[in-house]
Amino acid sequence: MSSPAELLAGLDPDQAVAAEALRGPVCMLAGAGTGKTRAITHRIAYGVATGTYTASRVMALTFTSRAAAELRGRLRALGAEGVSARTFHASALSQLNFFWPQVVGGQVPALVESKGRVLGHAAERLRLRVDTATLRDVAGEIEWRKVSGLTLEQYAASNRPLPAKLSLEQVVSLQETYEQLKDERRRIDFEDVLLACAGMIETEPAVAMQVHEQYRFFVVDEYQDVSPLQHRLLELWLGGRRDVCVVGDASQTIYSFAGARSDYLLDFPTRYHDATVVRLERNYRSAPPVVAAANTLMRGRPGALHLSAATARDDEVTQTARPETPAVGLRQYPNELSEARGVASEILVQLQAGVPASEIAVLYRINVQAAALETALGEAGIPYVMHGSKRFFELPEVRQALLQLRAASVSISGEPLFKSVSDVLRSLGWSQDPPDGGGAVRDRWESLNAIMGLVDQAPEGTSFRAFTDELQLRQAAQHEPTVEAVTLATLHSAKGLEWEAVHLIGLSEGYLPISYAKQFEQADEERRLLYVGITRAKRLLNLSWSETQQRGGRREPSRFLAELGMRTSSAPGRRGA
Repeated sequence: MSSPAELLAGLDPDQAVAAEALRGPVCMLAGAGTGKTRAITHRIAYGVATGTYTASRVMALTFTSRAAAELRGRLRALGAEGVSARTFHASALSQLNFFWPQVVGGQVPALVESKGRVLGHAAERLRLRVDTATLRDVAGEIEWRKVSGLTLEQYAASNRPLPAKLSLEQVVSLQETYEQLKDERRRIDFEDVLLACAGMIETEPAVAMQVHEQYRFFVVDEYQDVSPLQHRLLELWLGGRRDVCVVGDASQTIYSFAGARSDYLLDFPTRYHDATVVRLERNYRSAPPVVAAANTLMRGRPGALHLSAATARDDEVTQTARPETPAVGLRQYPNELSEARGVASEILVQLQAGVPASEIAVLYRINVQAAALETALGEAGIPYVMHGSKRFFELPEVRQALLQLRAASVSISGEPLFKSVSDVLRSLGWSQDPPDGGGAVRDRWESLNAIMGLVDQAPEGTSFRAFTDELQLRQAAQHEPTVEAVTLATLHSAKGLEWEAVHLIGLSEGYLPISYAKQFEQADEERRLLYVGITRAKRLLNLSWSETQQRGGRREPSRFLAELGMRTSSAPGRRGA
């Protein structure tokens, strides 16, 4: 076990201030790459080593199982084994399993495996014809309503954008029937776990007493992502006590659509007037030009920290030798396929320069942008893996489309390729114009539209059968296992990760910011997404955009490029300044 002095010696001055503030309210405003996990774990271990904390009475909360496992592993290495490091849901479910037999009797109801399936049964009961993508969007509305702490009546009055093709009355009826079916089947969903745990602590004094006796000291990571429901549960776990340390970065709030609110982080010093507030702004991850770009993008935004590029400690980070002046590059391309091929060429140069494939990532706004990348990387013989999502040809809607296209190609001949393919895809929900808003319905349309984009790229005179043969070959080629590989990921799924070289593609109006980000708050969230993407890069950061989208629509460079002071030229492939 590390000694208290050793634990503090591994921290920079600001991290050490946070580590030594073991009692009372503490707020760590931790920018990207500033070593917040190190600060959190050393703080907890220091509290245990000094006898201020009993490990079993510390609850460390985060938002993903991966982050919780990392916390546990680091704490174990520092001699603080026994700390409860879990997600909000895992902690609540553990308590629910313990107290349910005492309070209600019997075992906790089983968890709903799929909201979409139950909603499908609800639609049948209501005699509504609703496709799978729309059901997924309704499921998202259920989750948002519950984590926001709204009743169905309050939800109906909230003026939320509705899932495509459904009225407010139908959305509310689907949610009501979903809840009825859940009760009839004795099931609960993930949001119910939090609600039931909170309800027990609120209404059962014996439960509250046992919870407060078990846990005395609280640490909450990624506090900017807390929803109203999670915040309510945290307050109940605290029970009026004040030994809580929250850690977060308002500039990385990218889940507002799911109920996350950075207000709780930014207002923490107001709620706790005597809080110790520590700003972690030494960035140990990224080269100075990358840090400068991140600062420029977020300048003047609420809660934005000003990062400074720091030299990484030898005992913390091992990195490839850096040149003195690494560049942040910008390239402009005529279309998305040429952009993907340009990125593939740059990756080949980086691989030849000795950058490991696993230290290279290509990030984008929506999953369908990966389709052209998969083609270009495949052509270049560059192995890749998808992080946090399926490969394009493994998406359910794409697999369904390929099956129907193949079947139709056997019986249809002589028609123009565009008409043949579009007729099949229209039967699956494709249209010339995209649906309003985001969500699963929009994702499905984007996937089908990407297939139409492949039609535009097909050589003149390609037959329907030859086109579907080519699609099958592409699908088969993307099932080969890879080990050392470039990572493809959406900006959302890249949060918390880092690579030596990062390529951010699709920096055009309509992609980033996304086309349906019409309001200021929505556009500001798009800005934060780009900030997350920029700060994933350690040394090399390449930005790019294309003048035309899938199927020939014109695009303009993202407004964020101008804010970054980056200029583009009409000459494709020319590097901007």
